[in-house]
Amino acid sequence: MAASVFKRCVTAAVKVKRLLPSLSARRWLLSAAYTDTKLWEVRGKDPQNLAVLANDMERTYSKSLPVSSLAVSRFVDNISSREGVNQAEYYLYRFRHSPNCWYLRDWTIHSWIRQCLKYGARDKAMHTIKNKVQYGIFPDNFTINILIDSYLMDGDLKSACSLVEEVMLQEAFDLPTTQILSLYSLGSYLATRPQLTVPEERALGASLLICGLTQDNSIGLSAQLLGNALLGKVEMLKGIHAVFKGMPLDWRHGYLGRALAVMETVAAAPDDVKLTKDTLDYMNDLLQELSSALDSDSSGEESAGEEQEKKEDTMDEDDQAEQANLSQYASRFKKMSSQLESQGKVDTTSFHTLVTTLAQQNLASAEEQDLEQYKSKVQDWEAERKQLIQREMEMREKAKQEREERLASKAAAQQA
Repeated sequence: MAASVFKRCVTAAVKVKRLLPSLSARRWLLSAAYTDTKLWEVRGKDPQNLAVLANDMERTYSKSLPVSSLAVSRFVDNISSREGVNQAEYYLYRFRHSPNCWYLRDWTIHSWIRQCLKYGARDKAMHTIKNKVQYGIFPDNFTINILIDSYLMDGDLKSACSLVEEVMLQEAFDLPTTQILSLYSLGSYLATRPQLTVPEERALGASLLICGLTQDNSIGLSAQLLGNALLGKVEMLKGIHAVFKGMPLDWRHGYLGRALAVMETVAAAPDDVKLTKDTLDYMNDLLQELSSALDSDSSGEESAGEEQEKKEDTMDEDDQAEQANLSQYASRFKKMSSQLESQGKVDTTSFHTLVTTLAQQNLASAEEQDLEQYKSKVQDWEAERKQLIQREMEMREKAKQEREERLASKAAAQQA
């Protein structure tokens, strides 16, 4: 049996890998216009020597003075190698831990991601985003789309989903393009049937749930069902605190109940709203797995006393009461599944196929608005950058005049 399961997983993974090139040819990823760097590259240049910039920043820090956001921006813009990326990472970190940390510019973040992609340092982009509190890297949707797309192009679905998790944590599924890319990443990754740890199930479940809420259709509702089911599994095994801590999620018990509520919503919805069969199968398998796990825990209490004690420390009475509802949830699930089947509201098309179709049909039109907004944003960034440069020049001139006045006053005092 283990061999057959392994074979199914490998077959699914191979299918996804084979699917990627053909889909890109049929326009499922971001267009060349979306990822093109020309608009970004033609903006005003401010050529600088990285060694000089680094020396200036080190001297400023040594005097316990704040480095300006413009200095960091110049450093990032003038990266010309992988080594430069490594140096910029260090100064981004130092800037984040300086008095001026709140003033890291949006265009600097965008430039940082583009430079990482340009010089083969995508791992650095991912690292700074995953450790955003330490580096201050909070990319906008357009920037994160480019990075997600780069992972999808390489077939690295797990990393793409890791970025979707970051979008979820910020509750930033603002653009339709981000929603589509995220759902495609999640659906494609699930299609490979990955072996997930509990933290990964939690992250994937939260991403599916919150991203699914942006789509009022079969795809969105199927994603919500999967998300609630995965979070419900974590709740049953680890308690509600393990679900919502550090996540933009509901702190109340009953995620499996919410999954069932999604099924009830579909049952009462118009005929064109359905749930995919594979998502229902996934929840059915999940409920059976939970039932076996909880039964096993119950029978092994006496032989694993110390481990059981640790578990009870994390599971309070309400958590245990929720566990007691599992059989009721399983019964309701069977009833709702039969009802949806009888209503013709179970779609045999897989969730992965639906999100792939969504990308093929809607991504091109969704990009148009993004590109218009990006052009406008680059212009605004450039205007703000020029304003900062002008202000810097004025402050330097003012400082020079004050210094000359002090020297003149000192010379006059000495002559007197």
